[in-house]
Amino acid sequence: MAADFDIDAFLAQPLTARLATNGPTVRPVWYLWEDQAFWIITGPWSKLRDHVRVDPALAITVDVCDLTTGLVRQVIARGCAELLPFDIPRGKRKLSRYLGPDETRWATRFQLHDDLAERDTVWLRLRPTSITAADLSYQA
Repeated sequence: MAADFDIDAFLAQPLTARLATNGPTVRPVWYLWEDQAFWIITGPWSKLRDHVRVDPALAITVDVCDLTTGLVRQVIARGCAELLPFDIPRGKRKLSRYLGPDETRWATRFQLHDDLAERDTVWLRLRPTSITAADLSYQA
């Protein structure tokens, strides 16, 4: 029997999600779960932005599988994405989850500067129309 778990707390962890677009194309992404939505940074360096412009229907999965403890949990969400202007404060909140709070230690490619709009960096926001969670954990 699957146990309940706190979806918001689970999604607040710095986990790697897999995002699927029609095609199908599946790619790993870092995300920020905020305001009941997944926030993903994208721009001209990625085909993701163009895929969403053609067909905004997406699916995303975030999961863990720890064979040493038996912890197995997953969240699967679906919905239509939208592309929104990028804002640096949200970007810092997202990247600090994965890279730590000290921005001076972040690799150059993760540095956030005021010229992001000029570089056409945008947010992909996915507000799920459906979300399912399962705890498939077992005794290790």
